[in-house]
Amino acid sequence: MSRNTPIIGPVSGTQVPRYAGASTFARLPEIDRVSDYDVAILGVPFDGGTSFRPGARFGPMEVRKSSRHLRPAFHVELDIAPFQEVQVVDAGDVTVTPFSIDDAMGQIQRQAEEIQGNNADRRLIAIGGDHTVALPMLRNVVAQHGPVALIHFDAHLDTWDTYFNAPVTHGTVLRRAFEEGLLVEDHSMHLGLRGPIYDKIDLKEDADFGFKAIRASDFDRIGFEAAVAQVKERVGDTPVYLSIDIDVLDPAFAPGTGTPEMGGLSSRELLRLLRSLDGINIVGADVVEVAPAYDHAEVTTLAAATVVYDIVGLMAQQTSRGSSVG
Repeated sequence: MSRNTPIIGPVSGTQVPRYAGASTFARLPEIDRVSDYDVAILGVPFDGGTSFRPGARFGPMEVRKSSRHLRPAFHVELDIAPFQEVQVVDAGDVTVTPFSIDDAMGQIQRQAEEIQGNNADRRLIAIGGDHTVALPMLRNVVAQHGPVALIHFDAHLDTWDTYFNAPVTHGTVLRRAFEEGLLVEDHSMHLGLRGPIYDKIDLKEDADFGFKAIRASDFDRIGFEAAVAQVKERVGDTPVYLSIDIDVLDPAFAPGTGTPEMGGLSSRELLRLLRSLDGINIVGADVVEVAPAYDHAEVTTLAAATVVYDIVGLMAQQTSRGSSVG
């Protein structure tokens, strides 16, 4: 976007110690401190759609706290100073009911739309919350860009039909997204799947919804370069939404989550995958399922904060290279 005002970046750790100062993500300016912005980080503290361990409603607050540890001035691996390329703001938390999934989905979508401001150049990164919050965030993105390709990092399919007759939960969200026409058919991918499922037919139905999967065990067989090549070929130049469930990481690297599964990616592997996605057209993202009560030493929340920072870096690369986000 064209800019008439200078970019306001995060508070420098050389001026104010990183353990002090603003409580925003990476100590970025709050949304009302700038006249316009390229990327907004939005907390979505809702976990009413979780099926096992609750607590992801506390994720946004704790991920912001861990983001103080970041040194955000320059991203070495992406070779960019992201907060000098794009105006990033912390948009605070969605005001969301903890008692009704349907009401919560409407509240999240409406507040995302308010922050979007009918401006397709703006991109939102949601910090959840459980994975249910991806549905209203996808609805907002599709209203701006049309159907998108989804790159889904997760231990689980999330394309089941219902849980206890509830159609919208963290395990059904992508089935609903497909049914609503939010996804470009045959352009979406799961990365990092593993563990048991309810029935073998789950895999067939998932494929019928247009998903292709690279399971966690596949990375050992085909290697990361081949996996990244498959992802890029599949999404092409289609607008992409990234949805990252922190349980894609092995519990050794992310114990603070609601449905942990053995045999996941390491933190280094996840970051390697993300940083290899340069050149794709990312129009929105979420990082979800951080449940701090099960964490220790901020291992999970620091991983999530780093992932959010990497997504900002990828978006900044797009802007730096003049990539369209339309």
